[in-house]
Amino acid sequence: MISLSAFLGIAAVALGMVLTPGPNMIYLVSRSVTQGRRAGLISLAGVAAGFVVYLVAAAAGIAAVFAVVPAAYTALKLVGAAYLLWLAWQAVRPGAGPVFAPGRLPVDAPRRLFTMGLVTNLLNPKIAILYVSLLPQFVDPSRGNVAVQSLLLGLTQIVVALSVNGMFVLSAGQVAAFLGDRPMWARVQRYLMGTVLGGLAVRVATDRAPVTG
Repeated sequence: MISLSAFLGIAAVALGMVLTPGPNMIYLVSRSVTQGRRAGLISLAGVAAGFVVYLVAAAAGIAAVFAVVPAAYTALKLVGAAYLLWLAWQAVRPGAGPVFAPGRLPVDAPRRLFTMGLVTNLLNPKIAILYVSLLPQFVDPSRGNVAVQSLLLGLTQIVVALSVNGMFVLSAGQVAAFLGDRPMWARVQRYLMGTVLGGLAVRVATDRAPVTG
């Protein structure tokens, strides 16, 4: 069984990461604004499936693989950091728009919506870093089965992430209208997103090797 401090710790990490604009948020908001809440929720189901894939991998001990092969972990860090920096540039570059004012997307069928949500999450470097580097640090081998602890911690992260992303999906239209009527707020939101992404990129790049139990 996980400790209360581990539960609260991973919940705080999950909340901080889901509130940081990234691929999942951008895709879900874009889809919700352009195709409606139903499309956003179907896409969110695909994102949830991606979380499950990472959760199973974490429970199977994927972090131990990166501990044995540090070069693989370093490569993942650098690729993830570079991707986050690219997202930061996309946010602050001249002519860029805010997350809640996305470009028009083609109307997709439910199966494609689900698949795109799944793929977006699987290729999201923030989630990879979370499960490979951060989650293992909350596992305490002295408290019992490591796989069970990883599952419980991962489920905590999933509940937090889906709850917050669900609110984004349901409120995307209202937020987009709010920002559309207030260009200054939209500009602030865009630069804030770029700053946070850049900071996360630096933190990811300078993170130490994963700690395993």
